[in-house]
Amino acid sequence: MENNSKTDKSLKQKLVSFFPPLTIAGILIGAIGGYIYYAQVGCVSGTCAITSNPYMSILWGGVIGYLLGDMFRKKPKPEAKTGE
Repeated sequence: MENNSKTDKSLKQKLVSFFPPLTIAGILIGAIGGYIYYAQVGCVSGTCAITSNPYMSILWGGVIGYLLGDMFRKKPKPEAKTGE
């Protein structure tokens, strides 16, 4: 069973490194913002590709939130090669 917990911990670490908490928060805030935009602004005629459908508004809001949240993520610096 210990081997399984090591695998779970490794998987959890991989997920957290790929989706850090700030990025997840950005996705959630963006999705909520996309829904609020749909509900408040929306599209009266129904011909707008993004704002006439709540799912598309939430999706695009989440994408924008991901990009903004990922902008502040600390990325590892590449190691400098020695001249030997």
